[in-house]
Amino acid sequence: MYAQSPIQRRKSRQIHVGSVAVGGDAPISVQSMTNTDTLDVDATVGQIERLEAAGADIVRVSVPTMEAAEAFGRIKRRVQVPLVADIHFDYKIALRVAELGVDCLRINPGNIGREDRVRAVVEAARDNGIPIRIGVNAGSLEKDLQKKYGEPTPEALVESALRHIDHLERLDFPDFKVSVKASDVFMAVAAYRQLAARIEQPLHLGITEAGGLRSGTVKSSIGLGMLLMDGIGDTIRVSLAADPVEEIKVGYDMLKSLKLRSKGINFIACPSCSRQNFDVIGTMNELEARLEDVMTPLDVSVIGCVVNGPGEARETDIGLTGGSPANLVYLDGKPASKLRNDHLVDDLERLIRDKVREKQAAEQDMIARQG
Repeated sequence: MYAQSPIQRRKSRQIHVGSVAVGGDAPISVQSMTNTDTLDVDATVGQIERLEAAGADIVRVSVPTMEAAEAFGRIKRRVQVPLVADIHFDYKIALRVAELGVDCLRINPGNIGREDRVRAVVEAARDNGIPIRIGVNAGSLEKDLQKKYGEPTPEALVESALRHIDHLERLDFPDFKVSVKASDVFMAVAAYRQLAARIEQPLHLGITEAGGLRSGTVKSSIGLGMLLMDGIGDTIRVSLAADPVEEIKVGYDMLKSLKLRSKGINFIACPSCSRQNFDVIGTMNELEARLEDVMTPLDVSVIGCVVNGPGEARETDIGLTGGSPANLVYLDGKPASKLRNDHLVDDLERLIRDKVREKQAAEQDMIARQG
């Protein structure tokens, strides 16, 4: 088994979205977007806090009006996670949220209007140390590009992105990231690959409007997985028609499977069959629900029988192998104890939390000695 990811990441310029580094040698960040009414400050803050608890590194908030900009300022004061303001057309909104402490502006400079307006936004970003995200979407390409290409294509997405990038380059503003999203996997992947070879800035990955929880997860995993395997991507959003918290969960699971991030428990579990000596599916569902709060990296295998169980258990921090009359638990790859089925989930949760505390204590001890 690979101890580390074999993926060689594309070299990119590093920017900072608040306290989160994006690009360069920084970990690939995971983000989502609120779907509450921004004017409802309490509801939006509550959703942001749930996203942060799930592991979100960055959260985007739509700011369509000046009234929403003022609400954004109140929201920003109440949360810790870096916030991106999503703005279209009205440059005055961008200027206002820059004053209110936004961590990143999501704009398309070409949509802002006159050159003096673009310059005003860029100068506000420069003065406040705020990066910009250029976001190109196959569903909202410029009319002349639609006419030129006849339909959305990877080349059309890249040409649109380069137009917006040109505005920032003329103003000597290099601190930006770019996305070229499409709902079609092949189009998005081709566009990102082309753009990755043209610019040095970090890329924000996404398959836009991917679908519901199941179909969107599959489509995003295929598209983003192809790009991540190429080493392309510095920050990701899994766009799902579902609770935004699910986007964070899927994003981290995706990165964990490629060994690009390690946060929370990496479960290895069999699909179960008639050989199982305990209810694998029920056990996994219960464990995942109970242990969502754990952010310490940990590998846990849950295998229903002795065919593959011991082999998987020897490679994980904690391994459970089905057996009769009792199931065998491995700690750090070695047989340690036996658990019966009547309190299996309770006992396994206790062992996992004990291991988490052990790891946290070891990390704190190492930090103390280094300090």
